[in-house]
Amino acid sequence: MKTTPWPRVVASALAGSAILAVVVLAFLWPAVTSKVGNVPVAVVGNSAAVSSQLSETFDIGSSPDRASAVAQIESREVYGAIVLGPTPEVLTASANGAAVSQMFTGVASALGTTVTDVVPLASTDARGAGLSAMGFPLVIGGIVGGVLISMTVKGVWGRLVATAVYGIGAGIVVVLITQSWFGILQGAMASNMAAVTMAVLSVSALIVGLTSIIGPAGIGVAAVLMMFIGNQISGATQPWQFLPEPWGAIGQLFPQGASATLLRALSYFPGAPTAQAWLVLTAWIAAGAGFMAIGHRKTKAAGASAVRASSTPEVERVAL
Repeated sequence: MKTTPWPRVVASALAGSAILAVVVLAFLWPAVTSKVGNVPVAVVGNSAAVSSQLSETFDIGSSPDRASAVAQIESREVYGAIVLGPTPEVLTASANGAAVSQMFTGVASALGTTVTDVVPLASTDARGAGLSAMGFPLVIGGIVGGVLISMTVKGVWGRLVATAVYGIGAGIVVVLITQSWFGILQGAMASNMAAVTMAVLSVSALIVGLTSIIGPAGIGVAAVLMMFIGNQISGATQPWQFLPEPWGAIGQLFPQGASATLLRALSYFPGAPTAQAWLVLTAWIAAGAGFMAIGHRKTKAAGASAVRASSTPEVERVAL
């Protein structure tokens, strides 16, 4: 048996170490580099001292009165508010996540006042752990579905139908578990099912599409893109504003960031704008479908070329 040359042995080992370094960086970089800051907050009343004190951590806006501040929180224009006056009050929304709640609890402690939670989490997910953890399983589900369909289904229409059916089935099953059983998701089940379906489809369609164009390597490309990039900058477990600019905003353009924002809004902030999240998921699904069509045409063209190359015309013999 022929042995591998020593230079190749060393190169393979070093390549593995480099890959491990990339994986470690991908998972630890957001946690290490993120910092509390740029969280939008409304201030009711006029106090230069308070605004100056908060400016290092918050993106400060204003609101004319308490009712307006509550409306801004409910629509996610801001994550909380400080109501100044004879009896100061800090308004927060624990539905924005534990990190945000802790921030505003600290502000209330510094001001020596109370905290009012205007958008609380459901008692079935009182710490918001379930909602924050949903993003990763949806990515894994999208990858699993994309790989299975890529390996077992041939033909563009077959793959399109299989991907759509898988996404719809995943949306129904996931929402039944997370909303009906665990009580993690809130709000209208139909909307949540649509959001989960599109979150799964945006990943699985991309994998099937890339595989149609570049073969099995498409699985690796999509998995790296979603697992090691999109997942880390999604803002699912902490506000995306905590990430170094511009990565937090870029993360909202990936399926994980869009779906995390969308599911939180559908569950707790029905007045919040969701158009961007829906459009982002739609764009990823459309890209996957487009790649499938391109791959199908490429396969047909290659097949036609092979047929033409193999069919050589016979030379007619002329009898003299």
